[in-house]
Amino acid sequence: MSSKSRKWIILSLAVALLLSAIGVGVWQYYRLMVCNIESKDGESHLVYVYPDTPMDSLVEQLKQEFDIHSELSWRLHSRWLKWRTVKSGAYRIDSIEGDLSVIRRLRNGEQTPVKVSFKVVRTPEQLASRLASQLMLDSAEIASRLLSEEYMARYSLTLPTAVCLFMPDTYEMYWNISADALFERAANEYRSFWNVKRRAKAEAMGLSPTEVATLASIVEGETFNSSEKSRVAGLYLNRLHRGMLLQADPTVIFAWQDFSIRRLLRRHLEIDSPYNTYKYAGLPPGPIRIPSAESIDACLNYEHHNYLYMCANSDFSFTHKFASSYSEHRKNAREYQRELNRRGIKK
Repeated sequence: MSSKSRKWIILSLAVALLLSAIGVGVWQYYRLMVCNIESKDGESHLVYVYPDTPMDSLVEQLKQEFDIHSELSWRLHSRWLKWRTVKSGAYRIDSIEGDLSVIRRLRNGEQTPVKVSFKVVRTPEQLASRLASQLMLDSAEIASRLLSEEYMARYSLTLPTAVCLFMPDTYEMYWNISADALFERAANEYRSFWNVKRRAKAEAMGLSPTEVATLASIVEGETFNSSEKSRVAGLYLNRLHRGMLLQADPTVIFAWQDFSIRRLLRRHLEIDSPYNTYKYAGLPPGPIRIPSAESIDACLNYEHHNYLYMCANSDFSFTHKFASSYSEHRKNAREYQRELNRRGIKK
């Protein structure tokens, strides 16, 4: 073989190696910067990572929602970016991403806040369950604090009023928030809501914020009709100021802890509980549900009137008939009871 032929062979090999290197470089750049992870449905997804998750387990978890086009590239890039430890949290991954952005996010713990919301919560256990279903926390971690006199005392709350700390709303927080940080977040929202103006209105009513929340929970238990809430609040305040029993059906249902009850019977009214407002005067020890901000504000801006009685409307429109006298109330009650009987509602 001539010297000239050898030179051409060497040159060809060098060019081939160079082109191969360029090809590999371009390929790796594409997987690093443009696309190595692609969602199966074309949508972005939150990936929930628990503490001490091994790298291999994370890869398998990602594969549930995403295609990893080159696992080799993923692992090479992970080593190159010095990613060794998987941090817990919720991370949003777009429909198409290169390894660099995903690995940096996971390596640095750059979480995406999750939305946490809850409504129609009646007990601390229900609240704990509802929150735990949306966060990394165990419900027992939350419940143990709600049911601890010592813990709730730091927020000037008692066991019956503990749920007042949490205002029904939609919050953004990190999925792996600690239980203590969750309570501090709730406390900040609580203090923000009970500003100087609202506290002044509560004081003018002769009630504390937790007592207003308790009244609001009864109002909310009586009606979901926003236009009626301030009127219902005024009715119960009239009864409180006159020293009358509140005789609020929702408090008796709470005392029984049977939220399927639709019709109170005489036997229901005999339960010996501080939440039985047919037997014990004044407000119950705490809320019978976590009231909304709307219901609390309806109480703070209650309607001034002379009503002392209310009865569900017999047309089942989820509205009420209000009365100032007992005789008028009895007439309304009989109409409603006849309709219950007609519809076969016995309990």
